[in-house]
Amino acid sequence: MTVLPQELRPVARRMPPREISHDDLQLLRLLATGLPVDGVARRLDLSERTVRRRTRLICDRLGFSTAIEAIVWAARRGLV
Repeated sequence: MTVLPQELRPVARRMPPREISHDDLQLLRLLATGLPVDGVARRLDLSERTVRRRTRLICDRLGFSTAIEAIVWAARRGLV
């Protein structure tokens, strides 16, 4: 039996990534720096609720369950 590395194992929820917008990348970049949601909201002139909603939408679009997974995905591709 062949064992695949974790990143090559199929994940039921993962879908092929769609295009990610410049605004989405900007939000992920700020989250990747370790800024809390309120800090990201201030930098982007958005409400905390909007930052949380957009983060959830980004994760859903990319097929991830957490922002950390989305940030790691973007980092591995040199996007953040």
